[in-house]
Amino acid sequence: MRAVHTLAFAPVLMVLVGPFFLNRVTPFLLGMPFLLSWLTLSLVLTSIVMAIIYYSDQAADSTDKDDHTK
Repeated sequence: MRAVHTLAFAPVLMVLVGPFFLNRVTPFLLGMPFLLSWLTLSLVLTSIVMAIIYYSDQAADSTDKDDHTK
């Protein structure tokens, strides 16, 4: 497993571990309770992380194909 694939664990940990420490209502962010905004942030971060992994895999695949043609 490449190092960039370890980024995929960050959103999972945000969803699974975050609610144990961040289950509060009082600080509102964008009109949402803090836990709901935390979970929304983790959803957005998941999309960003998956895009990073996808583009890095494409770059690795294109360099691997160039190496095999020589």
